[in-house]
Amino acid sequence: MSAPTQKQPQALQITLSDIAQLAQVQRPVVSMWRSRSKKSGTPFPPAVAVYGRQELFDATAVTGWLAETGRGNNPHAADDAAAFAAPFGPDTRRTYFAGLTALLALRCLTDRPLAPLDVDDLLDFADELDPDDEFLFSELEGLAGHLLPLAAYADLLTEAAYTAAAAFEQILADKFSTGPAVHARTMLSPETVELLASTAVELAAGSVNAPVFTDDGGGDFLLSVADTLGESGDGVLCVGTRSNDAARLARRRMQVHGRANPNLDIVNTSSPNGNPGAHSVRIAQFPSPAAPLTDPVQVLTAIDEIALGMGPGDSAVVLAPAALLTDPLHRTTHNREAEAVRSDVLRSDRVRAIVRLPDKLLAAMPRQAQALWVLGAAHKDINIAERWTMVADLSAMELTTDVRQDLVGDLAASMGSRDDVRAHSFRFSRLVPTRTLLASSGALTAAAVEGQPRRAAAPQGAAAAKLVLAEGLVGELSNELPRRLSFKLAAAGNAAVAPLTVGEALKNGSLGYLPGHRIAAEHLELDQTGESHLRVIGVEELRGARSPGSRRIRQLLFAGEYPNGRLTEPGDVIFATGAEGGAMVDGEGAAVVLYPARILRVNRKNPGGLLPQVLARDIRGVPPGHWRKWLLRRAAPEVRGGLQSALGEVAAERQRLAVRLQRLEELADGLVDGVVQGSFEVVESAMTTERL
Repeated sequence: MSAPTQKQPQALQITLSDIAQLAQVQRPVVSMWRSRSKKSGTPFPPAVAVYGRQELFDATAVTGWLAETGRGNNPHAADDAAAFAAPFGPDTRRTYFAGLTALLALRCLTDRPLAPLDVDDLLDFADELDPDDEFLFSELEGLAGHLLPLAAYADLLTEAAYTAAAAFEQILADKFSTGPAVHARTMLSPETVELLASTAVELAAGSVNAPVFTDDGGGDFLLSVADTLGESGDGVLCVGTRSNDAARLARRRMQVHGRANPNLDIVNTSSPNGNPGAHSVRIAQFPSPAAPLTDPVQVLTAIDEIALGMGPGDSAVVLAPAALLTDPLHRTTHNREAEAVRSDVLRSDRVRAIVRLPDKLLAAMPRQAQALWVLGAAHKDINIAERWTMVADLSAMELTTDVRQDLVGDLAASMGSRDDVRAHSFRFSRLVPTRTLLASSGALTAAAVEGQPRRAAAPQGAAAAKLVLAEGLVGELSNELPRRLSFKLAAAGNAAVAPLTVGEALKNGSLGYLPGHRIAAEHLELDQTGESHLRVIGVEELRGARSPGSRRIRQLLFAGEYPNGRLTEPGDVIFATGAEGGAMVDGEGAAVVLYPARILRVNRKNPGGLLPQVLARDIRGVPPGHWRKWLLRRAAPEVRGGLQSALGEVAAERQRLAVRLQRLEELADGLVDGVVQGSFEVVESAMTTERL
């Protein structure tokens, strides 16, 4: 069939099952509509084609019938039809998977509808955006006579999903029925993807220049890396050098999503030039869409090649079946060869950590356990007999947020020197001599199971001991302070509320986020007071280099020069990340937050157990990591009010003492200046002076 020279309209076709999903009813309901409406004035639209044993219906006619009869539970069925229908039957998305994703990428990158364009226009745009044919030109050219109908369909998908990027992800999310089979077999749970991405970002910490992250798969890991880096983290995202379909899909996906992050660069090579001092981290999964290897020797050889290709400062995170990375290899001729390759990799001292992960990480094969290897620089300055590897066994656990965070901390520590690993308190892991792993005929993580510390339940007296300690402090401070603390403590039987991350709190609405403002230095004034000036709080105030309120900006100047500026509200938590970060609660409000400091605001109507004072304390004590991953403690509703009141009283006393300390410091300076310069002398009182 030759390519048409002008647009040929193609009706969307939909199955009975998809009609039920579109109308948000059960499948038998649609059959009932067909049979009962035959003799009515508005009969159900007839089938227009047959695909195998499935009848196909005109989607426009069906949505028109639903609107006319008022049937179904989806008032927006006409707008949503593209998500359930297709121009060439129910197998359209599978058959034209590559072409559709290429069209959605083209729609996203050109930011214009594709339906008004003819074949030449579409291919010209594709050639302009992809002159080297790295991610979409061949896919569009290969659609031939189907290019125009599918371009119109891509527009409909975009409108139904609101954005081309969202439509792209919807097609990928339906890998079991629409994408290549390899995607279904290798699709990981979101928690697993986040674990690998977070580990990669943590391994790259300290890179002189923007770290380089490489993923030859479908782009899941790189997207998660981008989310972990967020707005403030820099990075170079490499989709690899492979020319297969999976690598081209990854490039399309990164093009669709990467343009919105100015701090991220997207390149098509695994070794970007002009980036000296950058830490390179490779994320690899076996099997994957890019490397669908299942043979043990081939997989372990591929991992060995990754290790051999690493530079002195590079690292890698490798995910593969536990049967290959941690479990004993059965004594067959083929597996003896695989065992020899695995031993060679271990002997290289590049394997810094080995972790057996829980089951159910692969959606298509929930019973296949996975394992993780972290590769890094060999300890060349340490005798071979004294080298170590970190091992952990999490097969009996779930990858909850706190488990992932603590495991990432363990993995990052495993990359350090002997002093670094000795200083780290490992939660899940154990350091074992590498020579022990090489000599073992059992599981490589057996030592972790034998020596892993178990988290014991809190003893019954622990709660009572905490109460006694807190009561003692309240009594002691009440006797020493000018004013007694008004609150009392009592034993409580309520269960603790599980913590949640900042990202989870932002998602459920219990927490809001506001960025700081970029204020010109010449607009800031020092030591000004009065209602005409607004307080300015930035990183210097958070780390104590300046007292809050010492920097200000005129109200009229702020309103005129920064018309979109926002002020804090009482109870806002101002925070900054990094080595010089910190957090404080702004009890007054009406302050200007200076970038890179930012604001977290607890929802007063739906706090979800969060308290500003607790939030600030948790932020000040977090380990390094992306701020959206920070764990926040919460208080049960019945105790939240009492805790907030008590913390407010303690904060007021701290403020009074801080003022008193400042006045005492001023008095000491005045005494020195006055006496040394001869302005006055100190006369000791006989009533207050004791002579020994």
